[in-house]
Amino acid sequence: MNYNLAKFERAYGIFEQLPESKESEIVFSGRSNVGKSSLLNKLFNRKSLARVSSVPGKTITINFYDVDGVKFVDLPGYGYAKLSKSEKERFAGLMEGYFNSDRNIKLVVQLVDMRHKPSADDYAMISFLQEMQIPFIVACTKADKLKVKEFQKRSAELLSELENVDENVIIPFSSQNGLGADKIKQLIENSL
Repeated sequence: MNYNLAKFERAYGIFEQLPESKESEIVFSGRSNVGKSSLLNKLFNRKSLARVSSVPGKTITINFYDVDGVKFVDLPGYGYAKLSKSEKERFAGLMEGYFNSDRNIKLVVQLVDMRHKPSADDYAMISFLQEMQIPFIVACTKADKLKVKEFQKRSAELLSELENVDENVIIPFSSQNGLGADKIKQLIENSL
């Protein structure tokens, strides 16, 4: 797969706008500000194809990218408290609609911040993926922000915090130095 061919296709704000799922889809999910755009840009080898925001909750659409005939789907970040009630309802409808509309999902890349224990929303998303039998991996972002001893400690803690997840699919990742990017690409390509 040639990641250099990645191009932004379209953003969708409501479920009814979503296109039919014809091509394979690789989905990126995680809480607000966990680093989905940074991970995508690292995979695409681009600085700003996926918009990186310093404001949590900024991505409130499902963004589709075409990568060599495969759709990369950037879901809105969850768990951001400052959304209005109507925005939260729209967001919930968008997410439920996406996952319940017979998409051709080959893999979900579930992002968690390596520096912290997974949130209740992270656990809920992982449980949902397991219940729906959707293949997933866990990309542990912001690994470069940990010193060596902290990195080792958090790596061990994550294995117990995510004890019901195969340790072979828990990948420390850094958008700064590329740690884990090749492994994530390999697992994406294996899923296809």
